[in-house]
Amino acid sequence: MCTLKISLYYFTLKSKTMVTVTNFAIRKTNDDRTFVALELTGGVELVQSQNTGNFYATIRKCSIPSTFDENIAKMMIGQQIEGDVVRVAADPYDIVNKQTGEIMTLQHSFAYRPKGSIEVIGETKVQDLQMA
Repeated sequence: MCTLKISLYYFTLKSKTMVTVTNFAIRKTNDDRTFVALELTGGVELVQSQNTGNFYATIRKCSIPSTFDENIAKMMIGQQIEGDVVRVAADPYDIVNKQTGEIMTLQHSFAYRPKGSIEVIGETKVQDLQMA
């Protein structure tokens, strides 16, 4: 019985998913009001290229709106938050690979999903992350 409790405790600790606040940006609403958006970065994952079949390491990023001013946002960089960055289906859009010049059509974006929730926050297209 004691071994089971220790194993469950260890599994709970190991399965905690966290994202890290890695940056922030000043954004505008449709009516020209400004707000601070936090950039969240998930953990490393391995992805297989559809063109070459090779694997590469990548991370998922998204941004979420906040009520913080710039000073608080700067202090938030490096903080970890429970949850994960998830892939979300989106209308097709094109991006340009900065290294190769290749134009790619994507049909997904990324969003933050708080721990224990099915709702997502801050759906962000890959092209928006490259410009931030």
